[in-house]
Amino acid sequence: MKKALIVLALGLASVSACAQKYPDQRPAPQDRLFTSDAVEAKIAEVAPQLKNPKIAWMFRNCFPNTLDTTVHYDEESGLTFVYTGDIHAMWLRDSGAQVWPYVALCEGDEKLQKMLAGVIRQQFTLINIDPYANAFNQGPTGDFGDPDDTGKPQDPNVFERKWEIDSHCYPVRLAHHYWKVTGDSSIFDELWIKTVETILETFTTQQRKEGDGPYYFLRVTDRQLDTKARVGLGHPVKAVGLIASSFRPSDDATQFEFLVPSNFFAVSILRQAAEILADVNGRADLAVRCTALAAEVDAALKQYAIVNHPAFGDIYAYEVDGFGNAYMMDDANVPSLLSLSYLIPEMASDPIYKRTRDYVWSEYNPYFFRGKAGEGIGGPHIGKEVIWPMSIMMKAFTATDDAEIKACMEQLLRTDAGTGFIHESFNKDDARDFTRPWFAWQNTLFGELVLKLVEDGKLPLLNSIKQ
Repeated sequence: MKKALIVLALGLASVSACAQKYPDQRPAPQDRLFTSDAVEAKIAEVAPQLKNPKIAWMFRNCFPNTLDTTVHYDEESGLTFVYTGDIHAMWLRDSGAQVWPYVALCEGDEKLQKMLAGVIRQQFTLINIDPYANAFNQGPTGDFGDPDDTGKPQDPNVFERKWEIDSHCYPVRLAHHYWKVTGDSSIFDELWIKTVETILETFTTQQRKEGDGPYYFLRVTDRQLDTKARVGLGHPVKAVGLIASSFRPSDDATQFEFLVPSNFFAVSILRQAAEILADVNGRADLAVRCTALAAEVDAALKQYAIVNHPAFGDIYAYEVDGFGNAYMMDDANVPSLLSLSYLIPEMASDPIYKRTRDYVWSEYNPYFFRGKAGEGIGGPHIGKEVIWPMSIMMKAFTATDDAEIKACMEQLLRTDAGTGFIHESFNKDDARDFTRPWFAWQNTLFGELVLKLVEDGKLPLLNSIKQ
């Protein structure tokens, strides 16, 4: 009996020490913006299986971070506004990525399902307010990041008007996934039809077949990538069927307008939209327009996006202009070249993608950095020699080698600066030098990664990590 009490006391002391080292970083229950029974049940199911206490701690902190701190669901309107984190605006890209991993859990959670449907309806509404905007206010507040000249007065609902292809892709990807998981087709109403028509019109205009189109972007700034060349229109392109994107998913200006990862993403979601239009709406006319545009962009990618690299052979460029010029790099923000098989799983078997993946994680990529704190891809958005954890997570998501996955997870654990959260970026030599302590997309993405690894049978791998 005495021995049993000693063992119990030692066990309690161990739990207490662990709680002190890894204190709960979530808001108090009454301060959480949205609570899902299904998400809480998944955390309670998975976390105890994670024998590494830091992985379990970071999973508990990160996976619900979007719900805890950024989701504003209005039951009366049925709409959900999602902050990106420390910036109180809704990015179409970020919001679609932030709530993505919750979709798989919503079938048995009516409250969660309604909230997710509200995100999708909100995104469709925002696209139709301004199809060239990337970020929006929670209502017509008139807040904006910077006073920009974009060819029209800025709508008070718009926070920033940077044209990015992925702003239209993420909402369709989310809606298609939601439909496949839940079977709920109620989101595909007249607003959806209008949204598809808006997306098709915008994509077609930005193929630049009839000239530059109505959109341009000028900002008075000392930062080159926050404005566009040629009086806001960007460098010239040859109309070859690709879609121009004035900005990257980092919100940085493109050098050559045909952003290759985003064009691949557009092909994928146009085909998803066509499936919905045919199966749910009976709109063969719109479905045919989507598939035809997807086929045209896909053919143009095969013809213009492949470059023969001296060290890697045929790989995908990051940006091209249709004239034969290519920008060889990769940026951490998704869609990226690295992330293509995460967004479009069938690309994992593409030999050109495989070589491209090797290229972007090498010294041949000007935005790949290796230092004392770790290695990974950054981008010009923050500065040189700065790594984005998003790239490390994308490497893990797209990896097929257990050693590679384990190395990525070990690096993520080392570079949280002791906070229990994932940051926007960190200095390659000192992870304590980081940006954005509250960036919900990165946090939720970490939770998504842990869940994927567990579901893929990689729990023993996670539990083999000792640090």
